[in-house]
Amino acid sequence: MDEDQLLDYDEEQTEVQVEAAAADTGANGDSTKLKGNYASIHSSGFRDLMLRGELLKAIMDCGFEHPSEVQHECIPQAILGMDIICQAKSGMGKTAVFVLATLQQLQPEDGTVSALIMCHTRELAFQISKEYERFSKYLPSLKVAVFFGGMPIKKDEETLKTSTPHIVVGTPGRLLALGRSGALNLKGIKYFVLDECDKMIGDIDMRRDVQEIFKMTPQEKQVMMFSATLPKDLRVICKKFMQEPMEVYVDDEAKLTLHGLQQYYVKLKESEKTKKLLELLDVLEFNQVVIFLRSVSRCQALNKLLTEQNFPSITIHRGMSQEERLTRYQKFKDFQARILVATNLFGRGMDIERVNIVFNYDMPESTDTYLHRVARAGRFGTKGLAITFVSDEDDANTLNQVQDRFDVTVPELPEQIEATTYIEK
Repeated sequence: MDEDQLLDYDEEQTEVQVEAAAADTGANGDSTKLKGNYASIHSSGFRDLMLRGELLKAIMDCGFEHPSEVQHECIPQAILGMDIICQAKSGMGKTAVFVLATLQQLQPEDGTVSALIMCHTRELAFQISKEYERFSKYLPSLKVAVFFGGMPIKKDEETLKTSTPHIVVGTPGRLLALGRSGALNLKGIKYFVLDECDKMIGDIDMRRDVQEIFKMTPQEKQVMMFSATLPKDLRVICKKFMQEPMEVYVDDEAKLTLHGLQQYYVKLKESEKTKKLLELLDVLEFNQVVIFLRSVSRCQALNKLLTEQNFPSITIHRGMSQEERLTRYQKFKDFQARILVATNLFGRGMDIERVNIVFNYDMPESTDTYLHRVARAGRFGTKGLAITFVSDEDDANTLNQVQDRFDVTVPELPEQIEATTYIEK
């Protein structure tokens, strides 16, 4: 297979992502536990999870005091080395589950890669690597590296040769290329993590890559998989990678919509969208906003218009080089821009804490994509606002499907919205 084919999967396909969760194994040996409501913040502190002092210090530096319910349920099992399959809703701190669980257990060995974390897009790999850096700040001997397509493979090979990381994060294509060439030695892997496993296991080509990488690792290791909605046929496949995993699934799709998120629609003609958007940006209070469009050309045009109107806007889309995308992503995350215009590339898994409003300027093509997009607001149980523009019958049908699937009512946007309903004061 040509290396370029391996390195880049279709990043604009979006299926529902639900952040991961796990639950205590029952005394009767039943390791499946259905959880329905993940919105509440558990009253106990991170100290109760028996984490290393270096991790607790980094957690406190980030301003986190109490674990989310997902973290409270999952971390105690994960740090004991249990295999885990998890599904829970977006914005509940799933990434921290496997980051903290691997950092808690890992004993760095010079020249040995001990943890392998795979996800399906470059941007998500980059974000996960940043989370590892954030939580390992008091573990100075620990090395983390991220490898993905779109960057020179020689640079990755050089990193592996001269400064072998203990934790590797990456996309399957690039990791497989490095594994096949012998540059990446996976014989010391103790922790094998798939983030958004529905995407990787569900895609036949990507699954083949994951399986080939999996076979390069030792039989004895901890395997953790986190996902969105996870169909029963994929659950069976996931379990084949594991030994008696603890399984946690959201018991009802209606639970997947986010606690604290206000959702509205605006009915208008295609030609009226820009005027309405500018009007709403003027009157709504926001920290940061993400505006989703269906194509690169529409992103570019809207971003140009917003910039000309003196709105602090940037855009991220597939037409850019990888480095440019990551630079802009970091700029937005660092609050140097308050409005992001994006395609679905940004819709899955990207986590910006200050985003409190999402606009579907163009209607998502599916209910899965809708959930991905609106989940960018209202992260971790906070308040948020999602406004969807409906301009034709197809848009209306998709919105009806959203309401049916998630058992929510999305009303028409009122004349006035009380700011306290969608922004933390």
